[in-house]
Amino acid sequence: MTTPNINPPKGAIHLIGTFYFFYFALVGVYIIFLPKLLLGNGFSAIEVGIIYASGPFMRFLLPFVFRHLIHLTHRVYRISLITAMLSSFLFFVTIDNFWAYLITNLIFGASLGAVLPFVETIAIQVISKERYGKVRLWGSVGFITVALLLGSVLSTPQDGMFYLSTTAIVTLLAGYLIVNFDQESIPDKSIQETNKGFSIMRYWAFWLSAFLLQVSFGGFYNFFTIYQTAHGISMQTAGYLWSFGVLCEIILFYYQGPLLKRDLLLLIKISIMTAILRWSLLYLFPGSLLIAYASQSLHAFSFALYYTAVISYVYNLYTQKKLAQQFLLGLTFGLGASVGAVIAGWIYDFDSRLLFGFEAIVATFSLLAILIHQKRTKQIHQGDLL
Repeated sequence: MTTPNINPPKGAIHLIGTFYFFYFALVGVYIIFLPKLLLGNGFSAIEVGIIYASGPFMRFLLPFVFRHLIHLTHRVYRISLITAMLSSFLFFVTIDNFWAYLITNLIFGASLGAVLPFVETIAIQVISKERYGKVRLWGSVGFITVALLLGSVLSTPQDGMFYLSTTAIVTLLAGYLIVNFDQESIPDKSIQETNKGFSIMRYWAFWLSAFLLQVSFGGFYNFFTIYQTAHGISMQTAGYLWSFGVLCEIILFYYQGPLLKRDLLLLIKISIMTAILRWSLLYLFPGSLLIAYASQSLHAFSFALYYTAVISYVYNLYTQKKLAQQFLLGLTFGLGASVGAVIAGWIYDFDSRLLFGFEAIVATFSLLAILIHQKRTKQIHQGDLL
């Protein structure tokens, strides 16, 4: 196992922080503003839905490709960075054709799906899980900066493409240099043999738990604003609620270091229990502004603490660290996000009052799965379970 540096290489923290800021600023432009701009450019709601399902689909598919066909070497990582930037330029010329724009999104999603797990692995290597949050929070700062500043600036799809391409260029420059801090010395020819030993089924309950928790976020990411405004909260206040949640996330990222010295599985369980409480509050008290803010404060634990604890846990669980991070991203923010969005839409359409009650139940099953994983892991370590 690679031991994180006590003293990170000079410039590593600033460079990784810069990458996170612009990477998540890019994500912010892409998911906050472009869907609405596409609708204004003549795309139908169904077409926009298909386009925005393509990215999560590629994130889910990509780990299987990298396990069997391609391997996430330094060269492939750099090619992915360049491809992501070039794809952002292609958006300019494909914006008027659905199929061309969809293909560009597939390429864009695949490229980003290879980039983030690579950087996450290096970040844990270089700055340690205890200090990771203080660097990762710059991603949240980048996201909220875009959310707060660009809303009054963007009016056409071309405006959105300009900011998307600009953030993609800086992401490329920072990401291209980060590879120099990679401490894993596995030769490219050995990666294929190493990846063959990777197994999801050995720790199936953990992966099921991670998947289910992200499914439970489907109602939040896609219907939180709709749900709140339907119960009398204004659109402007809903925006404040989103910003407050991200602010709580940033605060916990900064101060979570001492927590991560504890049992990571315990932190994961606490985070999932927080998610259960969060969705239960929204279900039991719809339209309550005080409860809405209270539930958003829990984003610090159900997302920020969980995110850091789970990527750190996966880093320790597998020797195939970059591939493991790819599967984590693919099965959660890929498949989990897609399934969660679809199910949330069905539930909301059937009876909107049931949405967050259903999400609380899904999160409860996530907790049960992680408890099963904890029991199985003890048996595996004792040699009682193969």
